[in-house]
Amino acid sequence: MATKIGYSRPLAIATTLVLLLWLILAAFPFFWTVWGSFKVQADFFSRESFWNALTGPATTRQTGGAFTLDGYRGAWIEREFYHSVWNTVIVTVCVTSISLLFGTLGGYALSRSSRSYTFWILIAALVFRAMPHITLVAGYLLPFFEMNIWGHLPTAIIVLVAINQPFTIWMLHSFFQSIPKDLDESAMVDGCTRFQAFRLAIMPVMWPGVITTGLFSFLLAYNDFAVTAMLLNQDNQTMVPKISSFLGTVQTEGTIMYAVAATVSAAVPLFILVMFFQRQIVSGLTAGAVKG
Repeated sequence: MATKIGYSRPLAIATTLVLLLWLILAAFPFFWTVWGSFKVQADFFSRESFWNALTGPATTRQTGGAFTLDGYRGAWIEREFYHSVWNTVIVTVCVTSISLLFGTLGGYALSRSSRSYTFWILIAALVFRAMPHITLVAGYLLPFFEMNIWGHLPTAIIVLVAINQPFTIWMLHSFFQSIPKDLDESAMVDGCTRFQAFRLAIMPVMWPGVITTGLFSFLLAYNDFAVTAMLLNQDNQTMVPKISSFLGTVQTEGTIMYAVAATVSAAVPLFILVMFFQRQIVSGLTAGAVKG
């Protein structure tokens, strides 16, 4: 007869309180920023009273209502934030696609290789990934200037792929190792070539790992500041450097709210993306943690 394991009520209450506290601390900055993006600068950054950000007296005086879209209007229309959004889409899609293409091939090859140098290749990739991004960017500047390609989107894509590739290889290598070699060997016995076994037998099982790795690659390119700020000119800026430009050394009334509105605009797609792929992410991380 199975023994029923008791669960302490005080422990359950304490766990619930800790989780609620963590949820509040984690979610409050985002929701506070969303709320403030519909206020004017005099309210959201008021030094007189914290309640001004909630009640919005200055917003009511200046716009005639408790909420306003002036921040979004200024960021998207006046400062043409949509150009930066489009540049970000191009960079993130290209970086994610290229990183996954070479990462899946490299990770699979290393996971199935019995050579002794496989370990040292992974160590070299880890060391390269651990280097500060700014160090790698500095090495690319001179060739880009000499080839007259500095400031264009391909320069940022090349560097971000170089930075991200070791990470994708490491993650996908661990996912491939969790898949038994018997699976691709059985496919090869049935007449598949090595690549056909990889494409038809391994990749359908690998999709959770590919989605998880792709999301992390996407976030690296989406949130990058150092590489894109140094390698892209003003016309080709992605979202993060563009938001930073709203907070320049010379500020005019309202430009800070442009940055707040642009920050919310940049964060909402990430929230939706993670919520949409949450099941695949959990499945992928679990699969990569347990070796079959």
